[in-house]
Amino acid sequence: MATKTQTNTKVAPLADRVVVKALEDTEQMRGGLFIPDTAKEKPQQGEIIAVGPGRYEKNVRVPMEVKVGDKVLYGKYSGTEVTINTEQYLILRESDVLAVVN
Repeated sequence: MATKTQTNTKVAPLADRVVVKALEDTEQMRGGLFIPDTAKEKPQQGEIIAVGPGRYEKNVRVPMEVKVGDKVLYGKYSGTEVTINTEQYLILRESDVLAVVN
C-alpha cells in the first residue's frame, strides 16, 4: 500500500507508525534574556508528514485514525528522531499521539 506524503521526502512508515515534523515555537525572550537552542524544551506539537497502513489485530488490518496534514500533540520523549535530507523528523507509533489539534 502506498503512503501519501505531503513533501518531496519519500518516507514510508510501516505498520502503525507516523512521521511527524515538529512545529517550532516562536522565539521568546523571558525577562529580556536570550534562551539558547540547547536550553529550550523539545516541541510537543507537530504535523503528520506520512502515515503507515495500520497495524494487524487478529489478522485484520486496523486503519489509522490520523492522516497526513493533521496537527498533533505527542509525548515529550516519544518516538525516534531522524534526519532525512537535512530535515529533522520524528517517527512514532500512533498510540504515542496524544491528541489531534483542530
